[in-house]
Amino acid sequence: MPETIELNKMAQARLQSIRKQRIEKVKKLRELGIDPYPARCQRKQTNVQARKSLGKKVALAGRVMAMRGHGKICFFDLVDSTGKIQLWFQKENLGKKEYKILKYFDIGDFIGVEGKVVETKAGEISVDVGSFQFLSKAIRPLPDKWHGLKDIEERYRKRYLDLIMNPSVRATFERKAKFWELSRKFIKSKGFIEIETPILEHKTGGADARPFITHMNALGQDFYLRISTELYQKRLIGGGFEKIYTLGPNFRNEGIDDEHLPEYYQLEWYWAYANYRDNMHLVKQLFLYLARELYGKTRFKMGKYDFDLANKWKEIDYVEIMRKKFSIDVFNSSEKEMLRVIKKHGIQLKGDISKSRLLDNLWKILRKGISGPAFLVNEPKFISPLAKSKKEDPRLTERFHVIIAGRELGNGYSELNDPVDQLERFKEQQSARDKGDEESQMLDTDFVEMLEYGMPPTSGYGQSERVFWTFEGISAREGTLFPTLRYKK
Repeated sequence: MPETIELNKMAQARLQSIRKQRIEKVKKLRELGIDPYPARCQRKQTNVQARKSLGKKVALAGRVMAMRGHGKICFFDLVDSTGKIQLWFQKENLGKKEYKILKYFDIGDFIGVEGKVVETKAGEISVDVGSFQFLSKAIRPLPDKWHGLKDIEERYRKRYLDLIMNPSVRATFERKAKFWELSRKFIKSKGFIEIETPILEHKTGGADARPFITHMNALGQDFYLRISTELYQKRLIGGGFEKIYTLGPNFRNEGIDDEHLPEYYQLEWYWAYANYRDNMHLVKQLFLYLARELYGKTRFKMGKYDFDLANKWKEIDYVEIMRKKFSIDVFNSSEKEMLRVIKKHGIQLKGDISKSRLLDNLWKILRKGISGPAFLVNEPKFISPLAKSKKEDPRLTERFHVIIAGRELGNGYSELNDPVDQLERFKEQQSARDKGDEESQMLDTDFVEMLEYGMPPTSGYGQSERVFWTFEGISAREGTLFPTLRYKK
């Protein structure tokens, strides 16, 4: 530990020394009449375009990532979002005065250049620079010059440095942007339109989750951050929309792990006159479309999991798998029996735990052994407060979960549209909430009133960015540009 502290002190001293030197360079540049932070530059091509423009004049801009000097010539590596190209500075071309200004550049600075694309004797495609411009003088050195960027939490806190030093990270988030672009393209191609729903809600629902609470000064009331867009989307279905979706953030005041973050993005849609079987077919199409368009394949390996989305999607019966794996009858086994199995697997639960929470923990143990692709079906009514009951067995619901790589990647069902039944289920949930279960859903009488005016048969479905994390084989924090972290002064 003392050695680490001493190394940190040395690194900080080195950093301050470099900052001081670079601030002095900024001062010198201004004395020479050079603005180190101009508002404009004349960029006309990207680096990748320049590399294909041999013999032509180009105007480029980017960050200096390497510098090499050889007397009357020097070379910079210029990096932009498309890649790297070499800059070739010759004293005889630039003139003595201009060439001297190059000494004020450091790795990390932004530069704009104009020149001709040539091939050097060494065979390197380069820009023979005729003129250059400071675009932004970097005061701090990049990480590899002082303490590195090895600590994973430091990478998340300073994601901008992570993106600079690790191009593969930027490529991941470019794919993520494409993932959401393709998701939108797919669902729009099926006739769905994008709508907006509130983030601040008087009553929050649509999932079993603990919400965040905030206060609105203008109204003098507390509000919840939404945990789902479900109840507002179904209000719109009741109002006459038939195919709608949202894509945006949800907030759940829960734990942080490789699969969960308190703030995340979710695609959620509602489809009038469809049932859960229709949605299961649509969901499978979506997964195959995303896999083929984004990755050019349908088979993925993630740790111990190996799955092919083009294979037949198995249907797993919730009641049967609990009985088979744990000898638990979800309707008749006691809570003590369930808790005994959970403790046997090394899981400790605190406080008053409802039957629904016990079953949820049992299922989390089970799903880790499923590679998928699979649909979990026949989930009990008492853990599905918004799903329509099955006609052949009212204890079960027309609900499904997408199971891949031991994870739940999506949730859908035939929506409950019987206002009397919905009210009773809300009351059961509220009762559990009043007894201390903060994840149970709230009694939303306004939503029930909408149902009393009538909502057509409808099926809804939602999936979060966890799907992308799974495709990539990365954790939630690794797959989020700015993941939630403890504040650090």
